[in-house]
Amino acid sequence: MSLWATEQATIELLPNATEDDLQTVVRAVYKQVLGNEHLMESERLTTAESLLRNGDITVRQFVSLVAKSDLYQSLFFETTSQYRFIELNFKHLLGRAPVDQTEISAHVQIYNQDGYEAEIDSYIDSDEYIENFGDSVVPYPRAVRTQVGLKNVGFNRMFALMRGAASSDGDNRARLITSLAANMSPPIKAPARSGAGSYSNTAKRFRITVAKSNVGPRVRYSNIEYVVSYDKMTQQVQNIHKAGGRIVAISEVA
Repeated sequence: MSLWATEQATIELLPNATEDDLQTVVRAVYKQVLGNEHLMESERLTTAESLLRNGDITVRQFVSLVAKSDLYQSLFFETTSQYRFIELNFKHLLGRAPVDQTEISAHVQIYNQDGYEAEIDSYIDSDEYIENFGDSVVPYPRAVRTQVGLKNVGFNRMFALMRGAASSDGDNRARLITSLAANMSPPIKAPARSGAGSYSNTAKRFRITVAKSNVGPRVRYSNIEYVVSYDKMTQQVQNIHKAGGRIVAISEVA
């Protein structure tokens, strides 16, 4: 099997780093956090770079500023579904795919209750981030090899999110909806064959709980549930997003 996602050398900002060292770190952060998107000079966060150069912020804080920037929001928040936004946050900030639907639902709740910055902080301030990257290491794809504490299915899901060194995350289609909801491993499919690939047929059905706002003197939210078959789930999720609904949870119907 040809692997298009490979381990990368750890990039760390060490004390007494030269300007060349600093630029290597800055470029690596942009590449990882912005999903390999092309970055124009005018889009660089020059103030944040200066703070990093002067030692006023750590690499972890620089990562946070990039993830909270208008550029990140325009690329991955304003033009994508909430599901895609969260799965990319996992990839960009923790270097892995979501483990299960529970993780997706937890981050939906964080965003709904506390907003955008709290959602970003929930990754960067997590024990997992600090244990793996600390304050000085640039986040990198961790799940391109099996690791203690991470399920092997995460390996396949990370490959589903990574489409090769020349690709970017500009595609706004969620990659892992059916894999996570059905608790199934996605097929590993090479980038040359675009798309998420097909899954084995299954008779499973799923309940999708959606929060929708009601129009009236006061904005209120109510939950609506849809029960769909496995093969209809992706289309139903897309319809929900088009209608402005927010997915609270997806669970298998017993």
